[in-house]
Amino acid sequence: MSSTSENQSFVVGSRVRAYVSQQDLKLSEETLEAINRRVHEMIDRAIERTRANKRLTIRPHDL
Repeated sequence: MSSTSENQSFVVGSRVRAYVSQQDLKLSEETLEAINRRVHEMIDRAIERTRANKRLTIRPHDL
């Protein structure tokens, strides 16, 4: 992970819950944490790829 706090959330829990609720399902807090971890990992990989390609802008294909 990057040097930023792992507790920083990039996911709006209420929005994720609302989306899941529309499917008549519920969402555990652990699932929100797992989603947030995945987003962190995706961003970290995109950062690595961007730097490896000597760019300063993350692009969709970096994900």
